[in-house]
Amino acid sequence: MIIFIRHGQTTTNAQSLLVGRSDPSLTELGERQARALAPYLKGVHEVWVSPLARALSTAALALPHLTPVIREPFIEVDYGELDGQPLSALTAEQWRAHEHDHDVAFGGGESLASVDRRVHAELDALLADQSSLLHSTHEHLAIVSHVSPIKSATIWALGVSGSVTWRMRLNNGSLTTVATRSGVPSLVNFNVVPVLN
Repeated sequence: MIIFIRHGQTTTNAQSLLVGRSDPSLTELGERQARALAPYLKGVHEVWVSPLARALSTAALALPHLTPVIREPFIEVDYGELDGQPLSALTAEQWRAHEHDHDVAFGGGESLASVDRRVHAELDALLADQSSLLHSTHEHLAIVSHVSPIKSATIWALGVSGSVTWRMRLNNGSLTTVATRSGVPSLVNFNVVPVLN
């Protein structure tokens, strides 16, 4: 199986800002969210991470016994000039344009279709490799990433249109699990949020 982990809360998440390639640190809550993941990650044999610090910090707190492997395709969408801006920086009309056209790039940065291409290519390779951890029932791969790549992985598992991502909510410090069934990707769970102590 693959267990996708959205990083813990960052300083910019706490302010409801668009966060793409900028690199804010985890808040105290974000660190607690990352530590709370550990009991749910038994059987994780390998961990891949986005190159951004918030993903690396989450991996270090949730899976301190594993050395993370940085995987560029799981980096967050590039919001271009919108990075660090409040959600209100996009008008309702602009939001609708993104919802209806997966190829529209954010702020001169990247489109969600581009995120799909890079994420799906990685997952297709794992699916094709029968020895990969995606096909293992006992040893699992964890991937610590961000909202857009994890939603992209979810639509890959479900075999649905990218527009579905606009009807999903993915919390900080959450788990989404993908497995295979008869050689076909299968969504096991989505946006599981551990209880904080």
